[in-house]
Amino acid sequence: MKLLKTTLALALLQGLLACTTVGPDYRVPDAATIKNPTASAAFVSANNPAVSIAPVPDDWWMLYDDPVLNDLVRQALTANASLRVASANLRRAVALAGEVDAEKGFHGSADIAVKRAQESGEAYLLTEKLPVFNEGDVGFAISYDLDLFGKLARGEEAAHANTEASLAALDLARVNVVAQTVRAYVQGCSASHELAVAQHELDLQNRSVDVTQRLANAGRGRSTDVLRAQAQADLLRANLPRFQAEHDAALFQLAVMVGKTPTEIVAAHIQCNIEPELHQAIPVGDGAALLKRRPDIREAERQLASATARIGVATAELYPDIVIGASAGFTGILEDIGHPATERWGIGPLISWRIPDNGSRARIHAAEAGADGALAHFDGVVLNALKETETALTLYTHDLDRNAALRAARDKAQQVAKENRQLYQSGRAPFLSSLDSDRTLANADAALAASDSQIAMDQINLFMALGGGWETAAKQQTANTASGVAAKSAAATH
Repeated sequence: MKLLKTTLALALLQGLLACTTVGPDYRVPDAATIKNPTASAAFVSANNPAVSIAPVPDDWWMLYDDPVLNDLVRQALTANASLRVASANLRRAVALAGEVDAEKGFHGSADIAVKRAQESGEAYLLTEKLPVFNEGDVGFAISYDLDLFGKLARGEEAAHANTEASLAALDLARVNVVAQTVRAYVQGCSASHELAVAQHELDLQNRSVDVTQRLANAGRGRSTDVLRAQAQADLLRANLPRFQAEHDAALFQLAVMVGKTPTEIVAAHIQCNIEPELHQAIPVGDGAALLKRRPDIREAERQLASATARIGVATAELYPDIVIGASAGFTGILEDIGHPATERWGIGPLISWRIPDNGSRARIHAAEAGADGALAHFDGVVLNALKETETALTLYTHDLDRNAALRAARDKAQQVAKENRQLYQSGRAPFLSSLDSDRTLANADAALAASDSQIAMDQINLFMALGGGWETAAKQQTANTASGVAAKSAAATH
């Protein structure tokens, strides 16, 4: 009867104190930058026809309508080493959260011990020596932590927030992998484009060298004209190895992104001679959508939640920990194990309390400082996300204006070079005039090709800043996990 009363009293105590979870309950602070209305407003630099406020698509790289690029991204999302690391970190966080969850349940143990020993007579208040016996001990125990002050509950909050932060880190890794894969592909295309432009200009200059040589041989030109034309050809030829090296480097980077060695990646993957183009305005959404979509913002917010929960864990250390348990078994001479004389059992609470000291208070202050640091980091991530997006937007739109001006200049330089070449070949203009116009055209072509490459990079940087590219892969992984679980369940039932 007394045992029943004790058990009921403990159950009542737990019920009364169930809501006594020490430490602050988490919510995003009102002073957090993410709650500033201006953070969710339209982008300052989105006032250009080249961008729209339409939602950012999950698989933005498909806007290029390039099957080769789509396949490369698919391979990268499957085999990239960085994603494997992030996925392993997530699995580890999930396992650790499961371990923390288990702390709130019942814990059991069992033990069996056999030994041949001579016990101390004086330990039993005897003066004579005891004989040697075969001793045995068989028992089991079960315990349950009442968690009256929420130490385990706060630990569970922190562990689950860490798991969600690891999931966000995996999504962030997907964003980076997609962007880096597209960037490597585009860099290879850009290098091929610039190489083709340089080769075309070299071919034109080689023709000028041939014409100049023939005119000099006919007495209508000077040897210095030939040397000048050859020098210009040599300058153009010197650019070719650089573009070839950039193409090869992009190929090797692409191999890393898709999880292959450089010898496994085939050169046919980067055989495009022009950067892939978008045939529509880039959809960028607004600040509110950005803050919800960017995985690094979600990761920082979950880290703040975890840090806040750890304040509760540290605070709960100030209070007693009460564990209720029961044990039963047999202890005695091995031959008598199982007889009533060897039976033992017990039930009751175990109260442990580490008396608070300066160290306990210091741990609370350290946890509070950690939460303050996590909030500052969260604010910084939000501000950086807005900064990156606005910067990518303004660079893209202004580089488009520059590209249009360079294209107009190249077209004019091309017309001038053509006319001056014809005048020189007919003897109606000096060679220097034709040579200068060819140099101008070569510089204009090179500048335009570099600008086209920069536009392609700007587009990728903008998509990366917008944080897209992880949703489709995450949904696919969830579907694969669900189908795998269903297949295992079906196999288990047959």
